[in-house]
Amino acid sequence: MNPSGNAAETLAVSLLGDAGLRIVARNYSCRHGEIDIIARDGDTLVFVEVRSRAAKDYGGAAESITAAKRERLIKTARHYLSTLNSVPACRFDAVLITTRTQHVEWLRDVIAE
Repeated sequence: MNPSGNAAETLAVSLLGDAGLRIVARNYSCRHGEIDIIARDGDTLVFVEVRSRAAKDYGGAAESITAAKRERLIKTARHYLSTLNSVPACRFDAVLITTRTQHVEWLRDVIAE
C-alpha cells in the first residue's frame, strides 16, 4: 500500500475508534478483492471502504467507488461472512478524505444489496 493510502486508513481507524467502533480486521483480502477495515458497531459488523483524493477535481473520493468496486466489496464481504459461525447484522460504510483541504467524511450504510 502506498504511504498516503496507509495514512488515510490510519486516520479512518482513529475516527471509527473514537466513535466507539471496535476494529476487527484491516486489509482483509480474498480472490474477490479487499476490504480496508472491518469493525464492530455494537452487534453490527461494518465493512468500511476508505477513499482519499487530493482534491474534489474529477469527482472526488465518493465518485471513485464505482459499481464494479461496490460489487467486489459485496463479494469480499460475503467471503468474510462465510468464515463466521453466524452472520450478524451488517452494513457498508465509507470514509472519504480530501487531503488538500483535510476534509474527512464518514458515510454510514452506503451500499444496499
